[in-house]
Amino acid sequence: MPDSVSSNKRIAKNTFILYLRMIFILCVGLYTSRIVLNTLGVEDYGIYNVVGGFVTFFSFLNGAMSNATQRFITFELARGDIKKQIMTFSTAAIIHFVIALLIVIVAETLGLWFVYHKLVIPEERFVAAIWVYQFSILTMFVSIVSIPYNAVIIAHEKMSAFAYISVVEVSLKLIIVYMLMISPFDRLETYAVLLLFVGAVIRFIYGYYCKRHFEECTYHFVFDKPVLKEMTGFAGWNFLGNGAYMLNTQGVNILMNLYFGVAVNAARGIATQVDAALKQFVNNFTTAVNPQITKSYAQGDLDYMHKLVCRSAKFSAFLMLFFAIPILLETQSILTIWLKTVPEYAAIFLQLIIISSFVDTVLANSLVTSMFATGNIKRYQIIVTTIGCLVFPFSWIAFQLGFQPEIAYVLYFIIYTVLLGVRLYLLKDMVKLPVMMYVREVLYRVLPVMIICFIIPMIIRFSMQEGWMRLILLCLVSTIVTAVVEYSIGLTKNERKFIVGKINNKNINNNMKDKCLKMKELLTKMGG
Repeated sequence: MPDSVSSNKRIAKNTFILYLRMIFILCVGLYTSRIVLNTLGVEDYGIYNVVGGFVTFFSFLNGAMSNATQRFITFELARGDIKKQIMTFSTAAIIHFVIALLIVIVAETLGLWFVYHKLVIPEERFVAAIWVYQFSILTMFVSIVSIPYNAVIIAHEKMSAFAYISVVEVSLKLIIVYMLMISPFDRLETYAVLLLFVGAVIRFIYGYYCKRHFEECTYHFVFDKPVLKEMTGFAGWNFLGNGAYMLNTQGVNILMNLYFGVAVNAARGIATQVDAALKQFVNNFTTAVNPQITKSYAQGDLDYMHKLVCRSAKFSAFLMLFFAIPILLETQSILTIWLKTVPEYAAIFLQLIIISSFVDTVLANSLVTSMFATGNIKRYQIIVTTIGCLVFPFSWIAFQLGFQPEIAYVLYFIIYTVLLGVRLYLLKDMVKLPVMMYVREVLYRVLPVMIICFIIPMIIRFSMQEGWMRLILLCLVSTIVTAVVEYSIGLTKNERKFIVGKINNKNINNNMKDKCLKMKELLTKMGG
């Protein structure tokens, strides 16, 4: 049985480290996105988004294997068998290398045909688009073979290393922006080449760190057949879920290109980037919690796992609200300040994608992690995938009937709201998660908080004229209201006591330090 106190401290420490990382990445990322959009232009930015996104479409097999790698490495680490850990890592490394080769082959055959004959790309920029496509494939290859190393770092909960390497990556991308601005060559092509360079450097750093610090990362060209069978079986069923997700995201992105052109892809790219930045606030917390969920299941402590699942969902929602409310109410103003040139549809896309992510990612992330922990995911994936993949055909039909592109996000939200209930029903049997416990501890806490937190900022939004004063006041009031409401209504009595106790302990420690310093000064004077 895990030590819940030390586990909670480790989660808190890792979350803090990841948030420091995230703040730096977010600031640099928002700046670089603006410069890249203005440097490339809306058309080239849209081309990069649709072509790079199409390459990402081929990575759904890798996504399935990535989750399997993370689960099995974390599971074996909890068991403490170093030989098994070494074998699992080596097996995962071989599998990911093979997957990367297969994806390259498919992308260079079927994928290349689709780019030449189906994607809507301005003729004068077609050569640059092919250049982007080829280097995006190589960048993806490098990323795929790095996944086992990332998984080991997260499994060991060494979030400081994860944070430092991510900061290096973002710093390199900042340098890329400067090089892009002064490049005498085609800027779209240059951007693709430089991103490949960054990917290769980060791949080397991950490998070097893991080999120095983790014994299981001593790679051997061997694999364990039972582990291989388990991992590929797990990944095979997870392949369904990842395939549905890629259809619902990159597949819909391609549909938008076919029906509305690259300008809409640029708007979608902007909305997706902001949404990804918001998700970082949530993912930093869940990245710290997820290994504990898996380890708790491996050690048979289901009660503690259930508590982690519910707390993870609730606190993820609370973190999201701090940023989602002002962005939803001041979308156009924020995009204009950030980008200057805002692509059409970017504002409505951003609003809808944040609302959808709240259901799909924020409330469901910990549920998915608990499902992966079991390793027995066949029934779950068949049911969830069957329902989830409906977004793509429904969007296709809607576009064909003449609906505007934002209908895809509306359909996504409706279908994934249904899936939240389906996931709860399935996990009741898989991990014995009490449905009413989740409803009581998460939904009954989050929904009232969310409604109340919107009221006062909405009054400001509709009672003042658009401008800096309204934006600043709304953000300030929204933050204060959200903090007060979440503390008074969202937290349980024990959680409030815990927070107050931590604050008091910190004050006591600071007072003790002050007294010790004064005593030291007095003794020094007496000694003099």
